[in-house]
Amino acid sequence: MSAFSFTVQAGDGAARTGLISTARGEIRTPAFMPIGTAGTVKAMLPESVRETGADIILGNTYHLMLRPSAERVARLGGLHKMMNWPRPILTDSGGFQVMSLAQLRRLDDDGVSFQSHIDGTMHRLTPERSMEIQALLGSDIHMVLDECTPFPAGEAEAARSMELSLRWAKRSKAAFREAPGRALFGIVQGSVFPGLRERSAAGLKAIGFPGYAVGGLAVGEGQARMFDVLDATVPHLPDDRPRYLMGVGKPDDLVGAVTRGVDMFDCVLPTRSGRNGQAFTRRGPVNLRNARHSDDPRPLEEGCRCPACRQYSRAYLHHLVKSDEILASMLVTWHNLTHYQDLMAGLREAISGGGLTAHAADVMRTYAAGDIAPS
Repeated sequence: MSAFSFTVQAGDGAARTGLISTARGEIRTPAFMPIGTAGTVKAMLPESVRETGADIILGNTYHLMLRPSAERVARLGGLHKMMNWPRPILTDSGGFQVMSLAQLRRLDDDGVSFQSHIDGTMHRLTPERSMEIQALLGSDIHMVLDECTPFPAGEAEAARSMELSLRWAKRSKAAFREAPGRALFGIVQGSVFPGLRERSAAGLKAIGFPGYAVGGLAVGEGQARMFDVLDATVPHLPDDRPRYLMGVGKPDDLVGAVTRGVDMFDCVLPTRSGRNGQAFTRRGPVNLRNARHSDDPRPLEEGCRCPACRQYSRAYLHHLVKSDEILASMLVTWHNLTHYQDLMAGLREAISGGGLTAHAADVMRTYAAGDIAPS
């Protein structure tokens, strides 16, 4: 089995394009990871996800530990085999969902106790248990357990949270089960305070990880402040390791983050929006519930390679969405994931050719122009 590695192949300003190698295949960067929360990318077959261009998906530790349980997944051969996805999988640590979904949370220096949102049973998550769960799932990239700092937070609260995450990162690395092609990423915290972000990055580098994530963003701070945090954080991360912005975002978020040197992304938006009738296109989001689509014979997006655009009209998609048909979720999700993968492919090509500035400006200008109404 091949070792985990990251190679920068080309750069343009702060942006770069590269290749992450894992035991289960290569990941082209910048990369977008579709969310496979409970062992499935909602409304998609695994082979359909691959057809969009995805090299890697994300699995959710919190949801899988509760149902069907990490131990059951392991008995069934691991998450890759169970969900029929033979390519790389990244699993988050479970910390965000513990804070956002669980009830009766009790945090201490050792870990967090929480009540399941499914059946009310009590569970305990520590850095060691998070590493055990992710090993049982068999993911290729594990994430350290961290505390997701709430927003807004004062600097003193953010500092306490960041220091706790650093201690948990050290324990996560100590408990991490080394295996060929497998890696553990650290997570930079510190809310919107540049000094705390720099301290967090320095602490994580001292521990040493093959990849580094920026967490605690896309939690209500807004795009401008998020970019400010990236400007203050990314320069303190190693050039020879992948950089992962967690939970982001809209297409224009991704473009702005790539220009700042981010390599990896995940977000629920393309799949969640797809299930709610919102499509992302080069000319911005399109709400297929709107009545103006009801008699429109045009495709959702001219030139798009997805089945929703190649084989169906806006009028039909509008009908499916308004009728709450399952096919609506399938087709619009397929389109959205294709759009995100094509966006990443275009950014990779622009970086390789040294034309990222012009390409990014054109993408942002077209996206802001908005959808064209039928004539």
